[in-house]
Amino acid sequence: MATTAKDIIRRIQEENIQMVDFKMVDINGQYRHVTIPARNFTESTITEGIGFDASNYGYAVVEKSDMVFIPDPETAQVDPFCDIPTLSMTGNAMLIDYPHNRPLSQYPRNIVLAAEAYMRRTGVADTMLILPEFEFYLFDNVTWDVRPNAIGMTIDAQQAHWNSGVSGTGTIVPRQGHYHIAKPLDRTYECRSEMCMLIEEAGIPVKYHHPEVGGAGQFEIEPKLGEMSKMADATMMIKYIIHNTAQKYGLSATLMPKPVYGEAGSGMHVHMLLLKDGKPVFSDDDGYAHLSREAHYFMGGLLKHIHSLCAITNPSTNSFKRLVPGFEAPVTVGYATSNRSAVIRIPAYAKTPELRRFELRNPDATCNPYFCYAALLMAGLDGIENQIDPHENGWGPYDVNLYTLSDHEKAKLQGLPTSLEAALDALEQDHDYLTKGGVFPETLIRNFIAGKRRECAEMAQIPHPAEFARYYNL
Repeated sequence: MATTAKDIIRRIQEENIQMVDFKMVDINGQYRHVTIPARNFTESTITEGIGFDASNYGYAVVEKSDMVFIPDPETAQVDPFCDIPTLSMTGNAMLIDYPHNRPLSQYPRNIVLAAEAYMRRTGVADTMLILPEFEFYLFDNVTWDVRPNAIGMTIDAQQAHWNSGVSGTGTIVPRQGHYHIAKPLDRTYECRSEMCMLIEEAGIPVKYHHPEVGGAGQFEIEPKLGEMSKMADATMMIKYIIHNTAQKYGLSATLMPKPVYGEAGSGMHVHMLLLKDGKPVFSDDDGYAHLSREAHYFMGGLLKHIHSLCAITNPSTNSFKRLVPGFEAPVTVGYATSNRSAVIRIPAYAKTPELRRFELRNPDATCNPYFCYAALLMAGLDGIENQIDPHENGWGPYDVNLYTLSDHEKAKLQGLPTSLEAALDALEQDHDYLTKGGVFPETLIRNFIAGKRRECAEMAQIPHPAEFARYYNL
């Protein structure tokens, strides 16, 4: 692995690299990039960086928008989707200052590094391992239109149940009947296998891939546990590989939470555990589900702040169309073992001390992964610091199917926010745990909330096709 500018230059020469691409991340968690001819890459590229206008990325006001991007040589890898040999790197954004540039505190990669540094200062742990699960749909065709005289969308997947009257092969999957389905009904196996091979070539170990529940073509790719900051980089790369590989196969991939009405939504469940000096912090043979007191306090912090966290972990209006009963999506603020209806699930299969953990089930892949993972760590650390016991606060454990409770019993439960606006209200009122240690700048939180409120206001003004069906003839 390249660690210096000289290593990069040597690799450029040995592999006949023609272009060097720098991938940056905007406030919404989307890749942007700048490319230079490989012959222009020098040692000063690493030290002096590449200039860019951060105001267009959502971070800074125009008067202070000139920044430099400093590439991280350890992230260098050949981009498999470029016909011209291209070496790609990500890195960090810096404020231009004298005599030395300093990190832009709002930049996502800097925030996740700051959260890890804060964790080490607390003495609770020195490493957070996470495992995000990537659920997504693959469609054969997708179109949408938002005009004054035409508003709508169409999607199609050859094996979807709505094609039972037109498919000539009989390879139709029932609605919600796609889980672990085999060939010939699993039409995109080769595409997903290539995704996984490319993910592994990028240095990200893969656990498995498989068809998920949604019959219109829902799938999952799951990597192995990794360090939080590296997994944030990996999340960006996995999404990049999913989208680009799908295009290669003539398919369209989406990780949006609820693309198909009446089918399962796509989440990005996040498994997490802490280590200190290489030893598990969350393991205790005598604790509930063999989890330690610190693990329970960490869960308590997540549950206490879950409403404000939703603004960061579920930052789209579409996110809350997934968080509804009946689709194995979490709707209840609580924890339990092997229970998919609670927002925190403790997997019973994680039996060994070094793997004992829990997963937060509400996040989805519309989030900025750097913000998401850093916010989860900060909420959990707040729970440990303040000894927030989830059982004492009435958040479980819920070892029953929460969907099947009576209305009287359901009324006692606390639910997740039902809209992005409600989650933003919660974040506005509850974000002190994020700003501890200067991890999340107050300016970033204000800018993030303001941008998302504008997004909500715009979406609320657009007539919906379902409104025509319900109200047109009244």
